[in-house]
Amino acid sequence: MERQTMTVKEVADFLGVHTDTIYALVKEKQIPHLKIGTRILFTKESISLWIQDQEYSSLRI
Repeated sequence: MERQTMTVKEVADFLGVHTDTIYALVKEKQIPHLKIGTRILFTKESISLWIQDQEYSSLRI
């Protein structure tokens, strides 16, 4: 069974940004995430939907 969550590093690598950028987005509540204890995790589905939303919002006037 494939794991459905991603770590901060995995999301940063996937998006091509620094982990500091991901932590900043989490702090500002601009990216969907969940916390389990002290760990910050992301579901693959929520990141895909978030990317689509970011793309569409850039097209809005």
